[in-house]
Amino acid sequence: MTYRGHIKNGSIVLDEPVALPEGARVEVAVDPTIETAPSFYDRFADLIGSCPDLPPDMAENHDHYLHGREKK
Repeated sequence: MTYRGHIKNGSIVLDEPVALPEGARVEVAVDPTIETAPSFYDRFADLIGSCPDLPPDMAENHDHYLHGREKK
């Protein structure tokens, strides 16, 4: 018997509810035809280092540089 599902927050979630007995052994096969979304890093890797003139604390104090708020 085959059930279909997906991964949500690191757990397998079946598409349809199934009453499986507690402790039932299962086998999981990953469908290689389904592509996973690229990570944030992979999507923007070509931009890393493209703004060399930014202050070294830009990530932590971006509100200061963008909106004039107090530095952290």
